Amino acid sequence: MRKTRKCAFCGREFTVNSGMQKYCCEKCAAEAKRARKKKTQDFMNGVEPLSELRQQEYFTFSKAAVLMGCTRQYIYKLVAQGKLKASRISGRMSFVRKADIEAMLEASPYCRVLPFAKPRATDGGKAKAKAGSHRTARTDESAGVPEYYSGEEVMAKFKVKQSWLYTSAKRNAVPMCRIAGKNYYSRRHVEELLGVAVDTANIREWLLPEEVEERYGMGRSALRAYAHRHGIPTKREYGRTYYSKEHLDRLRRTDLASNADYCTVEDIQYKYGLSKANICHIVKVKNIGKVKVGVKNLLLKTDVERVMAERRSQELQ
Repeated sequence: MRKTRKCAFCGREFTVNSGMQKYCCEKCAAEAKRARKKKTQDFMNGVEPLSELRQQEYFTFSKAAVLMGCTRQYIYKLVAQGKLKASRISGRMSFVRKADIEAMLEASPYCRVLPFAKPRATDGGKAKAKAGSHRTARTDESAGVPEYYSGEEVMAKFKVKQSWLYTSAKRNAVPMCRIAGKNYYSRRHVEELLGVAVDTANIREWLLPEEVEERYGMGRSALRAYAHRHGIPTKREYGRTYYSKEHLDRLRRTDLASNADYCTVEDIQYKYGLSKANICHIVKVKNIGKVKVGVKNLLLKTDVERVMAERRSQELQ
């Protein structure tokens, strides 16, 4: 039986004629050879200018940006801030010395950059520097090193999209830093944002926002505010947010809706012929016990009957 192998260029399976055969046809072999040549040429195009620049002593802003591996606008920023010296030759020509670039780099040695927590307001007022999502700080030996997730770890573990993570971290001021081209987010803040500061493994029942709206009569914006205010555990999977049914039931007191000891405002309206304004005034003045379940107020039936009996006796007198 002849062996089969996947083509190293197109990925299609083919029957191997020899042990060294990598490509299914001559066309794929030629295309792979052309791709290798292009890769080598691109590498040489990137390396040759750098090798030539290393022999020079004076650079324009564009060549200094190529040498440092940054943009020309960033060179302008360094010069404007006084961190890098530059000499203006004419109205449209400026040069930077190689020695000045090396002196700037020696004056700013590498220091590990870590995310930090949001500063608290002092007694004299709020902190002047508001913690932003892209701010970083240097930590000393006495400061604790916070734990953090990389962006890829957050997306893989919590099943969220990159755009949602970036927007939510910025909106909720999650401490973040950028190291070697990657974003790192404070682990504690990310877990609080995604509602996993508590052990969600023991929570068995979850509700989608549509189910919460149908069950408790809460809109999506009200649900988000309510979950944040009361610390309701949430989880996010594949772009959908789920809320703990157990915690919502405990806070919304759904068991009272069918309890015979309570009645709704509509029941009192139908039974005693009062308006909602009159009922609200009586509840406030007579201190009738009430419980809010969803968008409805449940009133203690014994208190209602007591107050109505007193009103009836006063009318008879």
